[in-house]
Amino acid sequence: MQKFVVFDLDGTLLNTLPDIAGAMNRVLFRFGLPQHPEESFKQFTGNGARMLALRALGGQEELVDTVYPVYLNEYARTNRLSTAPYEGVVEMLEALAQRSYGLIVYSNKDDKDAKDVVAHYLPEVQFLDVVGSLRDVPLKPDPTALNAIMHQFNLKPEDGLYLGDTIMDMQCAKATGLTPIAVLWGFQSEEELRSEQPAHFISHPLDLIALLDEQETK
Repeated sequence: MQKFVVFDLDGTLLNTLPDIAGAMNRVLFRFGLPQHPEESFKQFTGNGARMLALRALGGQEELVDTVYPVYLNEYARTNRLSTAPYEGVVEMLEALAQRSYGLIVYSNKDDKDAKDVVAHYLPEVQFLDVVGSLRDVPLKPDPTALNAIMHQFNLKPEDGLYLGDTIMDMQCAKATGLTPIAVLWGFQSEEELRSEQPAHFISHPLDLIALLDEQETK
């Protein structure tokens, strides 16, 4: 029996918002288009980079195929300017590793970008896998990719937790049979997350360790 935790990336492990907003705003400026406050990007992210571009364009679908690839290049070039792990994330991951939990990152971020930022910002952490969005694989909350990861490592849903900061994360957790845990330091509010009735809310990464300690003593 391998206990494990699946983590969303943006808004859960790493605060990527400044670099996402910066890259997209520079691209919008380049095309003479309106830019957005950083805070607005909390509502633009979560469904992959193409949807991010569409939302940033205010629904101007005719421009997406032009802006989207330019954004990917800009973000790949500048994704290490202001991104950082949230306070307590590294300590949480270390504590889980010490308890022999398998650690997985599953994100709707472009797969190469997800692997790049995890390797750069969390270099000491041994993840079982880091998976982002892949061509011809549906984005979460569709469970296809996560089910494949679990099958690859012979992981059982009843042994897993899923930490995320969005409604989609909670939906994906439920679709795969994992215990959904909503984090309150990310991109969506407690009110938004509550609509999906997660099993637990945590306000700090180390709250997860306290939760595990509590469950183990029952």
